[in-house]
Amino acid sequence: MYPVKGVVMKRFERGRIERGVAVCIAGIMVLLLAACGSQEDPMNLITNEEDNEREVNLFSPMEKSDPDAKNVARSASDLTIIMAEEELGVTVAYKTYTAENYQDKTYDDVTLERARNNMDDLYLLNPDTLLTLGAEGKLKDLSGLESAKNLREIVKTANTVDGKLVAIPQEVVAYGLFVNKTMFDQYELSLPETPEEFLECCRVFQENGIETPIGANRWWLETFVFAQAYADLYNGGNTEAEIAALNSGEARYSDYMRPGFEFLKKLIDCGYIDAKKAAVSEAIEAEGPDFLAGKTPIVMAYWGAANTETAYGKTDFEMQVIGFPSSRGQMPVVPITGFGVGVNAEHAEDAMDVLDIIVSDEALQVYSETNRVISPSKNVKVDCVPALQPLNDLIEEGVYVLGSNAGMKVEQWGNTCLIVRELLNGATVDECMAAFDELQDATLD
Repeated sequence: MYPVKGVVMKRFERGRIERGVAVCIAGIMVLLLAACGSQEDPMNLITNEEDNEREVNLFSPMEKSDPDAKNVARSASDLTIIMAEEELGVTVAYKTYTAENYQDKTYDDVTLERARNNMDDLYLLNPDTLLTLGAEGKLKDLSGLESAKNLREIVKTANTVDGKLVAIPQEVVAYGLFVNKTMFDQYELSLPETPEEFLECCRVFQENGIETPIGANRWWLETFVFAQAYADLYNGGNTEAEIAALNSGEARYSDYMRPGFEFLKKLIDCGYIDAKKAAVSEAIEAEGPDFLAGKTPIVMAYWGAANTETAYGKTDFEMQVIGFPSSRGQMPVVPITGFGVGVNAEHAEDAMDVLDIIVSDEALQVYSETNRVISPSKNVKVDCVPALQPLNDLIEEGVYVLGSNAGMKVEQWGNTCLIVRELLNGATVDECMAAFDELQDATLD
């Protein structure tokens, strides 16, 4: 779901840490993906110097144009790739696609084309492409990998299509509300738990001269919707049955989604969100400066944005990252991306072996400690920065909703993002619900 431009292929130079992995929305590390536009020739093919060398082709969203730029996420992933290369005696060749502006062809579109044509071996997949390719039978079943035995259930649930585990991530990306705790304290406001409490906080901020309390962009407002739509589904003890009812058509996605869309509509109507600005704004680039300057007390972002000084890792005020308001209190939203192997990949066996190593507990410990992120392995724990502790505590308690679930016939993350944009551009809630009904009906034919 994140726009990208410019295909580049580059041989990995052993010992040089230059490659990275994207976050979702879609997928992982959205800020970096949106900001990283390569200035290189769009087709820069470097041939293999050793004709007999075993090689695995990896397609992912980023290529760093400045080799001296600091990028912790890229370094963390490269460290695990080095482990696989040295153990297996293979070379991992990177093929990447990066963005210059939101009107360009999306990374997801390019991924689908390449995977359907067996152009690569390993793919870093956003939630919507993961579901599409899994349903088309284009991805190998990874459940037999040794590393798959250690995965958290949340990862298995989100990345299983037709009974097959089709992707495994290197981190669990959690979205939350980034709040200026100093401003909340200034106006004697408690951090909100429910939608009603959230609205009251916005009212107080606005009455005290903060014209637009929520900094928003065109990618992440669906997090508010998911928190309210699926708080009970994922935390009420009846998840499997509720999803089965949705897949059969007995239950309607629109009934789940309506409260969240009505909530967003109220935020827009009250002026707490600038809908026109959000509809054309890239993630963090638009709302970030006002948040860092103390002009906007609330933004939404992913876990890693609190770890890097290029986003919100260094503020002049006390920041906390909390869950989104829901009927069950603060609720993290977790979309799962992951690496998949093409079912007809030219180097499928080597690709499976590489993946098994880079998502092993040993590699994930290195990755998680470097990035300070939540590991997909239930055996790997890493201390987080203080600002993230409230969100981390909820996830460790098993309190969250999935923003992507390959077990649902209607893809969640991408579709909800697009329908939220229709709301930002003036659509009514009923029109948005009709769009969900249409998507669901298409899966029932």
